[in-house]
Amino acid sequence: MKGPRTWSYFYLYVILDIYSRYVVGWLVADREASTLAQQLIKQTCHKQAIEPAQLTLPADRGASMKSKVVAHLLSDLGVTKTHSRPYTSDDNPFSEAQFKTLKYCPQFPGRFGCIEDAKVFCRAFFQWYNHEHRHSGINRLTPASLHHGQAQRVLAQRHRVLEQAYQRHPQRFVKGLPSAGTVPDAVWINPPTQTIGKTNKEANTQ
Repeated sequence: MKGPRTWSYFYLYVILDIYSRYVVGWLVADREASTLAQQLIKQTCHKQAIEPAQLTLPADRGASMKSKVVAHLLSDLGVTKTHSRPYTSDDNPFSEAQFKTLKYCPQFPGRFGCIEDAKVFCRAFFQWYNHEHRHSGINRLTPASLHHGQAQRVLAQRHRVLEQAYQRHPQRFVKGLPSAGTVPDAVWINPPTQTIGKTNKEANTQ
């Protein structure tokens, strides 16, 4: 994030739940450092009540995320860490999409006057992103509604509204009663190979 002068930058750290697209933790700093990444990860795991062996953290290949400090913290927390492939900027499309939404926000400035300006902007942006932004990847739900288990209630309300509209004006719906949609059962960055019911040899030859 560009600072007030040429070649001055602020650094935005973000932890995103890829299932719900909910931003569970973020931090704006004037430098990239492993200690800051460590602080954010530790606070976020505590806030989200993450149990050992419950979480996998896909990360970029930045120096802070590859550091021994962060590796030791994740080991202590029982968090599995993976990294994007070298020279593959879009290996985590969920994170890339979130940053694109941030930078294409109409209120996103060309430069921030100071680090406090950047923090104020991000505080308002992530509040909107989590609680108001209706995400196309999760059936136009807000990340907060899916993250906090409210999705089925929202979809049931949508179904009632659609049903009422269909009953009043069925001629407007050529394909019949429209669906309120569903939410995904699981989300993957790199889906596992499906070879259930086949040996490796069978899977390779068919």
